Amino acid sequence: MSETQQAKAMVAYVNPLSLRAGERIELKASSHRPATAKLDLVRIICGDPTRTGPGFKEIEIDSSLPATLGVPHQPITPGSFGEVDLCGIELSRRLAIEVHVRATAPHAWQTVLSVNAANGQGIEVQIRDGHFALCIASGPAIKLSEEIDPAKWYRLTLEISFADHATVVSEVTPLPTRSPGRDYLSSGPHKIRTSLAVLPPGALLNCLFAASMSGERFDGRISHPTIKIDDVTLEWDFSEDISGRKLCEVSSNERHGLIYQLPARAVTGPQWDGIYHDWKSCPQHYDAVHFHSDDLYDVDWKVSASLELPRDLASGIYAFRLTTDSEIERTPFFVRPAANMQTADIALLMPSCTYMAYANHRMLIEGANFVAARSRLRPEHEYIRDHPEIGPSLYEKHRDGSGVMYSSRHRPNLQLRPGADGWNFTPDTDINAFMETLELNHDVIADEDLHRDGIAALSTYKILVTGSHPEYWSSAMLDALEQWLRNGGRLLYLGGNGFYWRVAFSDAWPGAIELRRAEDGVRNWQAETGESYHSFNGEYGGMWRRLGRAPNELVGVGFAAQGFERAIGYRRSSASYDPRVAWIFNGVNEQDIGISGLGGGAAGQEVDSYNPDLGSPAHAVILASATEFGPDMSRTKEELQASILVPLPDPVVRADMVFFETPAGGAVFSVGSISWFGALARDNYDNDVAKITRNVLRRFLDPEEFLGP
Repeated sequence: MSETQQAKAMVAYVNPLSLRAGERIELKASSHRPATAKLDLVRIICGDPTRTGPGFKEIEIDSSLPATLGVPHQPITPGSFGEVDLCGIELSRRLAIEVHVRATAPHAWQTVLSVNAANGQGIEVQIRDGHFALCIASGPAIKLSEEIDPAKWYRLTLEISFADHATVVSEVTPLPTRSPGRDYLSSGPHKIRTSLAVLPPGALLNCLFAASMSGERFDGRISHPTIKIDDVTLEWDFSEDISGRKLCEVSSNERHGLIYQLPARAVTGPQWDGIYHDWKSCPQHYDAVHFHSDDLYDVDWKVSASLELPRDLASGIYAFRLTTDSEIERTPFFVRPAANMQTADIALLMPSCTYMAYANHRMLIEGANFVAARSRLRPEHEYIRDHPEIGPSLYEKHRDGSGVMYSSRHRPNLQLRPGADGWNFTPDTDINAFMETLELNHDVIADEDLHRDGIAALSTYKILVTGSHPEYWSSAMLDALEQWLRNGGRLLYLGGNGFYWRVAFSDAWPGAIELRRAEDGVRNWQAETGESYHSFNGEYGGMWRRLGRAPNELVGVGFAAQGFERAIGYRRSSASYDPRVAWIFNGVNEQDIGISGLGGGAAGQEVDSYNPDLGSPAHAVILASATEFGPDMSRTKEELQASILVPLPDPVVRADMVFFETPAGGAVFSVGSISWFGALARDNYDNDVAKITRNVLRRFLDPEEFLGP
């Protein structure tokens, strides 16, 4: 960035991300340089500004939005915590606390628990310089323990008796682990008795878990806290309502609390002994909440503008466009046809679960095990680098090293912007632009619609077209697609690495997804032992391949290899000339297809292959394959079944284009490559990849039965 160029300052998000025409949408915006912005509603035809793409195209839409909008700075406060209302309780004589704690980042200055009074005084259990500490009111901190081991649970008990002064008695005990040798180094219970000249707080306000009134957050796990305030005993059981937001208080006082910013539930607590791995089987072993100082579910900004969409608004990709003298911020959303309105025969499924999973990813900034870091970044990635408070993606680890298992759309997603990233959203607008040129009329729906509405989201459509990277699927989504195909639906899978990870949704946390990276797969982190079941719905997490529903069974191919240096072309098979499938290649005369395009060709980045051992239908036709990749293209981790020397060339490393028929006159066409989108727009859509895709779409619209095997 040059000295005169200003960094990106304005960001926004919408709620909801996908909606029907006739419904209301909200825009929430913030700028580090508060300004007045011109506000427009635009329809995005193509969001790809690259020279090798089809060209950026948007259309302004008349609306009732105000012409301008003041955009103030709205701060973000990350960090999960729990809160309990203590109003009506007085502290005058005695406060006792017992709590189990595993501090996963003990060298940060953090607050584990605080009891706060209406007069502003508080009593805080803290972590300072790697030790537990106690702070009463504004007095000096009292060291309570020796150095904390971040992998260990500790039982902390303390009692504060108030008279002319405060007498503090505490004991911090490391709990035994499965390692006698490791426990040999434990110092045993650490006891403290001391006196301070402080007064009791008086009327109480609240109790905060993993936070202080001044804003500090905590990285670590808290289990089964008990607090005695004079004659009142409060006890919380975190093994209850694991799928919800409530911290259940189990005494007769019913002082239940709420958790905020989506900390991790269904995580092992101090009682876990390795016998149970499903939290539903033994909830008391999962009596813990893992709080993170960088958790972020909802930035909770004020609404900047709202708009009730016209009922006759065409389905498509839209955006609020904010324009100032220094920048343009486009915040996309997806519009379905109004309820009970006529729909098109074709739907483009925008993979919004993938967009959430990758939201604000730092792979281009920090690098990953399959992509190198870059020194030159687009403004959106620079913003993510400079503003970590925007929240991590499901590809990162939290500050304490644990994997990020939740992502939400209630925050700005800097990669969900036209041209911001070469993955996911921008490529999917290339597919949208191609379909617009065909003038076949198509609607747009999103993953969250499919999850919520099930097969009803698809039942009016004859054809479904996927985006370039439909990687993350819930059970409800997969069930709906499978049933739709059984009912005669016709699917074009125009991407790669699809149907790969299971995710979960929650009514308690709307707009969020959960991912447990269990067992195998290409991943930057893996679920901790005993924590492979989703907290949202109790389902076992991980790869669909490991869950008995390999993508091969649904679309004929499954993720096999990845490499990002250069894409290549396919070579047609002899089977592709059979009359059963030859119509796919009408107007295509060459044997090698997709040999040029964005990234080099139509096969690349992440590719899928046909594999009958994983359920690829026996009657599927392999139409073409790409095999001559560079050395960077390597088989996926799950394809490394043993410690063997991988042969070169590797027969597993290939992209397969397949076609097969399904019941009730349905069919599936799969290209097996993320890079397919990059070859669509060459020569103004006058190319072999575009012709093949066009042929399939038009034939799929024809109700005539397929020839069959």
